[in-house]
Amino acid sequence: MLYPSIDVLMNKLDSKYTLVTVAAKRAREMQLHQNQQIEKPISHKYVGKALEEINAGLLYFEKEEQKG
Repeated sequence: MLYPSIDVLMNKLDSKYTLVTVAAKRAREMQLHQNQQIEKPISHKYVGKALEEINAGLLYFEKEEQKG
């Protein structure tokens, strides 16, 4: 089973697509720079670690206002 669950993560961000985008960008950043914000992550994979950071409230997403 996935930890943290998708239901819990959906309370942190506004959509599944935002969740995937934020997690993927953070996972890529961790691969390149070997930095993580959680001391003892449960997951061994970068995407799982990124999801754990989102669940812990360490990552967030701010929408840009559209001009127009």
